[in-house]
Amino acid sequence: MISLLFAFPIRAQQTTIRAQDSITELEAVTVSTGSPRNRIMQSAYSRQVIEGIWVEENLAGSLMQSLESLPGIQAASIGAGQSRPAIRGLGFNRMIVAEDGVKHAGQPWGEEHGLEIDQFAIGDVEISKGAGALRYGSDAIGGVINVRHESMPLRRFEGTTNLMIKSVNESVGVAAQVAGRAGRFWYRAKMTLIDYADAGVLADSIQYYSYYIKLHERRLRNTAGKEQDAGLAVGYAGDKLRTTFRIANVYTKNGFFANAHGLEVRLSKIDYDRSRRDIDLPYHAVNHIKISNHTEWQSERWRVELRAACQYNKRDEYAEPVSHGYMPTPPNTLERQFQKQTCNIGAEATFLWSAQHVVHVGLEAEYQQNRSAGWDFIIPDFRTTTTGLYVQDRLSLSEDLALTAGVRVDRITTGIDPYYDWYRTPVAGGDSLFLMRAAPLQRLFTCLTGSAGINYRTGLWVLKANVGKSFRAPIPKELGADGINYSIFRYEKGAAWLSPEESYQLDAGVYWGNERVEVLAESYWNYFPNYIYLNPTAEYREGLQLYTHTQSRVFRWGFEATVDWRLSDNIHAALTGEYVYSTQLSGEKTGYSLPFSPPAVATLLLKYQPHTTWTGPDGFIALHCKVVGNQYAIVPPEKPTDGYQTLALSAGRSFLWGSHRLRLMLRCDNLLNTAYFDHTNYYRLMDIPEPGRNISFLVGWQF
Repeated sequence: MISLLFAFPIRAQQTTIRAQDSITELEAVTVSTGSPRNRIMQSAYSRQVIEGIWVEENLAGSLMQSLESLPGIQAASIGAGQSRPAIRGLGFNRMIVAEDGVKHAGQPWGEEHGLEIDQFAIGDVEISKGAGALRYGSDAIGGVINVRHESMPLRRFEGTTNLMIKSVNESVGVAAQVAGRAGRFWYRAKMTLIDYADAGVLADSIQYYSYYIKLHERRLRNTAGKEQDAGLAVGYAGDKLRTTFRIANVYTKNGFFANAHGLEVRLSKIDYDRSRRDIDLPYHAVNHIKISNHTEWQSERWRVELRAACQYNKRDEYAEPVSHGYMPTPPNTLERQFQKQTCNIGAEATFLWSAQHVVHVGLEAEYQQNRSAGWDFIIPDFRTTTTGLYVQDRLSLSEDLALTAGVRVDRITTGIDPYYDWYRTPVAGGDSLFLMRAAPLQRLFTCLTGSAGINYRTGLWVLKANVGKSFRAPIPKELGADGINYSIFRYEKGAAWLSPEESYQLDAGVYWGNERVEVLAESYWNYFPNYIYLNPTAEYREGLQLYTHTQSRVFRWGFEATVDWRLSDNIHAALTGEYVYSTQLSGEKTGYSLPFSPPAVATLLLKYQPHTTWTGPDGFIALHCKVVGNQYAIVPPEKPTDGYQTLALSAGRSFLWGSHRLRLMLRCDNLLNTAYFDHTNYYRLMDIPEPGRNISFLVGWQF
C-alpha cells in the first residue's frame, strides 16, 4: 500500500533525464522502481503517484470521490454523481486540478460545480500537497492533483472496454478505448457514457429553512444525470523528440436537488416523482472542450518541455422563472449561461549540470475570458491575464542528503466589465433605474513566492522538511459578485478591494521502513495574513441572508500518518489518519474555524491476496473501515456534525487468455447501511444524509 503511495513519476527522478534507447525502457522508467526510501528522497514536500489500477479498485461516483480514501484528500460531494476536491481542507480555488500538467479551466465560482474530467480516461494521478507546487503559481496554496493520461501503447492494436454499475443511484456506465502504434507514431481514442438516476439517501424527509420536505422513496428528487465523453490522442515518440496532441470533449447534464434551488418548488407544477431518471428543472448542462499539445525534446544533459492548451467551457443553468425582489417573472428558463475561453502556454527547461545538480527553469502565460447571459446575475464578465516565471534548483550533496530551493514571480491582471439589471429598481424620489450590479474594475496583482527543502536519509529513516510561501489572486466572483446564489439560497456580495491571499507554510515528514513495516508521518503549519472567505452578516437582501467576501488572519495546522504492515506474503494491513485544525485570528469570526473544515479521520485496510489458481495472479479481497470524528468547530450558519463509522468490502481478480484480460471488481460501500452526515458535503447545509449501502461492479476487458 505505502509502496504505491510513494510512487513518483519520471519528473521526480531528476537524474534520469537521459533519453532512453527503447520504448520498453522508457515505459519502465515511468513506472516507479526502487525502494520507498529512494523515492521519498526525490521530493522535500508531500508528493505521491496513484496508479490507474488503484483507482479501479476504489472506484466511487467520481474520480475525486475515489481519491478521497487517501489521507489529506477530501471530496465535497454534490449528490452521488459529482464532487469537488480539497487538499488538507483547502478546496475550490485554493488547489489546482490539472491534466498532464495543464490547469483544468472550468467554472471556479460555484460550490456545486463538479469537474469535467473523464475518470475512465486516466493513466495515473500525481498528488502534490502544500506549498511545493512551485510550477503552478496562483491557486496552488493547498496543492495540485495532476491527472495524467496513458502513455504510448506498445502494440500495433489494443483496447479496453469497461462496464460499471452502481446501486445507490442506479448508475450504468460504459467506457471504451482503442489504441495502437506504427513505428514511432501512435494513437488512442476513447469514449465514455454514464447515466444515473436520483440518488438514494437514508432519510424519509429533510429540514430546510425550518420547512420539512418529504422525500419520495428516500430519493433526492431531480439529482439524476448523464455524462458523455470522447477523446483522441495522437503522438510521436523518437529518441530525442516526443510530442502528443489531444482533443477531449466532456459533456454532463445534471439535475439540482429541486428543493435546494429554493422553496418555490412547492408551487411548481413539475411532477418530480414521476421518474427516477428524468432531469427536470432546475438543471445544468456543461460542455468542456480541450485541445492540447505536450512536446519534449531531450539530450544527454538537458530536456525542454512545451505545453499548450485551449479550453472552452460552456455552462447553461436552467430553472423555472421566478421573480425575486424587483425582478419580474423572467420570459424563459435560461437562468444563467457562462462561456469561458482559456488559452495557456508553458515551457520548462531542465539542465543536468552534474549527476548531483539539476536546475529547472519555467515560463507560463495564460489568458481567460468569461462571458455570461441569462436573466439572473451572480458574477460579472471578466478577463484575466497571467504570466509566471520560476527557477528551481536541486543539489544532492551526497546519496543521503539533498537540498531543493526555488523562486517564482507572477503577474496577474483582472478586468471586470460593468453589468446593469435588465429590469428597473425603484429609488428614492419615486424614480427607477437599471441598477448597476458590477462596476468596471481593473486590478493588477504581483507576487514573489518561493520554497526551500531538505531530504536526509540515515539507515532505515528518511527525514524531510520544506518551507515556502504561496499566493492566490482573488477571483472575479470575490471581487464583483452581487446576486443570489440559488444553489445555496443566499445573497453573495464581492469586494473590489481584496488583496492577494498569501500563505506561509512549513511541511515536515519522517519515514521509517523495513521489509515488513513502513511508517510515514507528515505535518504542516499554515499562516494566512489575509485569508479570503464569505462572511455571513445580519443583513438581508431580496429576502435572503447577505454574505460578503472579506479577509482575516488564519492559522492552520494538521498531520497525516500511514502505517503499512505486511503480515505475510498474502496479508497486509494499512492504517491511515489525518487531522486539520484551523482558527481565524482577526475579523468578525475571530476564534472560529473555517467553513467546511474536515473532521479527523482514521481508516484501516485489511487486504488478502491468496495467489492461488482460482484467484489468479492479482486476486484480492479487502475490508475497509473508516472512523470519522465529530466536527464541532464550525462557522455559523454551519451546523455541528457527529462522527460516524462505516465499513466497505471489495474484491477483484483477473482472468488471462493469451494477450487478453478480463478484470472483475466488486465493491460494497457503507456495508452496514449506516445513516450519517459528511461535514464537507455540499448538501450537509440542508441536513441531507449520505447514501446508504452502495454496491459497485466493474467489468473490464483488455484485448
